[in-house]
Amino acid sequence: MSRKIGIDVFSRRAFLRSAASVGAAAVAGSAVAQTAIDDILNATGRGNWDDQFDAKASRTATAVVSNNPIFGPGSAGHIQQAIFDYQNIVSSGGWPMVNAPQKLELGVSDPSVQQLRQRLIISGDLPRSAGISNAYDSYVDGAVKRFQARHGLPSDGVLGEFTLKAMNVSADVRLGQLNTNLVRIQAMSGDLGHRFVMVNIPAAYIEAVENNRVALRHAAIVGKIDRPTHAINSKIYDVTLNPYWTAPRSIVEKDIVPLMRKDPTYLTRNAIRLLDGKGNEVAPETIDWFADKAPNLMFRQDPGKINAMASSKINFHNPNNEYMHDTPSQGLFNKLMRFESSGCVRVQNVRDLITWLLRDTPGWSRQEIERVISTRQNTPIKLAQEVPVYIVYVTAWSATDRVVQFRDDIYELDGAAELALQTNIGVEQAAGSIEQDFLPQ
Repeated sequence: MSRKIGIDVFSRRAFLRSAASVGAAAVAGSAVAQTAIDDILNATGRGNWDDQFDAKASRTATAVVSNNPIFGPGSAGHIQQAIFDYQNIVSSGGWPMVNAPQKLELGVSDPSVQQLRQRLIISGDLPRSAGISNAYDSYVDGAVKRFQARHGLPSDGVLGEFTLKAMNVSADVRLGQLNTNLVRIQAMSGDLGHRFVMVNIPAAYIEAVENNRVALRHAAIVGKIDRPTHAINSKIYDVTLNPYWTAPRSIVEKDIVPLMRKDPTYLTRNAIRLLDGKGNEVAPETIDWFADKAPNLMFRQDPGKINAMASSKINFHNPNNEYMHDTPSQGLFNKLMRFESSGCVRVQNVRDLITWLLRDTPGWSRQEIERVISTRQNTPIKLAQEVPVYIVYVTAWSATDRVVQFRDDIYELDGAAELALQTNIGVEQAAGSIEQDFLPQ
C-alpha cells in the first residue's frame, strides 16, 4: 500500500538543497549565535539552585498555544522567517547533543544540565540570562515545558525518553523539515474561506478557523501508518446526530459471525439488528451461525452511547468513505500517540465543533442539538452552507508569534528517519479490515 497521501515526498538531500536556496539572510529571533553561547560559558559562574528559582519561569513558559491558525494570510512568510532563523543556527554550528545519564527534572543537579541549557538557549526556549550551570532549576523546567509544548509532547518539565529524542534531532534536520513544510504550506496559501475546518494529521488535532483566528481546537485520533487518514480538500455537508453504524461485510464474515458462534447474545448486547433487503428485522436466533457463508443481511447498530460513533458523525465529500465522528472511548484522547484509527477521524468534544458547524443552519442551537441527542433518534442535518475542510500533513510550522512548532513524521513522508521518532509507539498493530477499530466488544 502506498504511503503517499497526495503530497510530495522529499528526500533529506533535496530539502537541504532547498534550504540553501532560500537565502542566507537571517533575523535574530530565537536563533542565538555560537559566539553568544561562548560568552555565557565564559561568564562568571551563576545559576546555582539557591539563587536561581523563579516560580513564574515554570508557570509561564508553556504559553506557546495561541489562536493563530496553521493556515492564514502570512503562513508562508512565518515559516520562511523560521527557516532564516534556523539557517542562522545551523551556520553557527547547531546545538549540542544532550547526553543525560539519568532522567532530568526539577531539583536535579548534574553536569549534563549544562548541555541542556546550551541546547535550550540556542533554540530560544531558555533566556540567555538563565546562564549555564548544573542546576535543573525552575528556569530550565520552564524552558523544557516550552520545548515540549512546541513539539506536541506532554508539558511535564521532565527530560524523559521522548523529549530527549526530540531534543537531539539536529538543527540541520529541523531546517530540512521546515523547508519540506514550506512547500506544503505554500500549496495552501490561497483563499481558504472565512470559516473552515483544518485537520492536521501529524499533530492529531483539529482547528476550526474563523476570520483568520482559531475559534476551536480539538484533539483528534487519526489513521495508523498502514491505514492512513487521507489528505484532501473538501466540504462538510452534513452532521448526523445519533448515527447508525453499519458493519462492513468483511467484519461480518471475519469477526461478528465467529463472535456469535461463541456468544449468541453478542448482537443483542451491542444493539446490532439484522435487516433484510426490504428493511424487515430478522431475529438472530433464526440464523444458522455455523453455516459456510455469513447471512446476506445488513448488520446495523442502533444509535446510543455504545454506538461505535457515539453521539454524532460529520460527513464531508471524499472517495475513501472517511468522516469525523464521536467515540464512546474517550480515554483514547489522553494518549500521547493518537494514531489508532483506520482512516476516519475521532474528535474530542465533538459537540462543540458540531455547534460551530451548525451555527448558520436555522433551528440548531446547542440546546436543540443536546435535546435531539438525548432522544437517541437518528437525525441527519444538512448544513445551510457547506463548510470547507482541509485534511493536511504538516509537521512543522510557525505563526505570527514566531513560535516554531514541530511534530513527528508519523507517516514517514519527510525524508529523514530521525523525524519519525514515535511512529510505532503505542500504535495498535492488530490485523483486520479497515473498520476493525469500530467493532463493538
